[in-house]
Amino acid sequence: MNDIKTRDDIELLLNEFYGTALNDELIGDHFVDLDLVNHLPVITDFWDKILFGRPIYFGNPLAIHKLLSDKNPITLEHFRRWVSIFESTIDRLFEGEMAENAKLRAKMIAHSLNERLSGVDPSIFIQIDKG
Repeated sequence: MNDIKTRDDIELLLNEFYGTALNDELIGDHFVDLDLVNHLPVITDFWDKILFGRPIYFGNPLAIHKLLSDKNPITLEHFRRWVSIFESTIDRLFEGEMAENAKLRAKMIAHSLNERLSGVDPSIFIQIDKG
């Protein structure tokens, strides 16, 4: 398997991710009103900026998720499921340093959004080996 190297790789990842997430019993209903045709280029810009540092995304993920959570509360369990689906999608398609970075960034994003939306301590996402 190859690593995530290009915008096309990000598009593949996101298409596969949403193919699963849209039908997921736990989080699928959060995507009911999602217009994927318009959303995919925006979220691809977001991940392009996150992974490759290109200054092409200027949105506010917190504001968008706040609106979504006001309509249908997004809980810690939902964030955990989102991360799980995202990570398993990456693991199915890619391997390498950028793939691992994408999984770490997904956890960091989930931590931040969860903390800001619900006030729950994001450290519960991180499993630290104290052995």
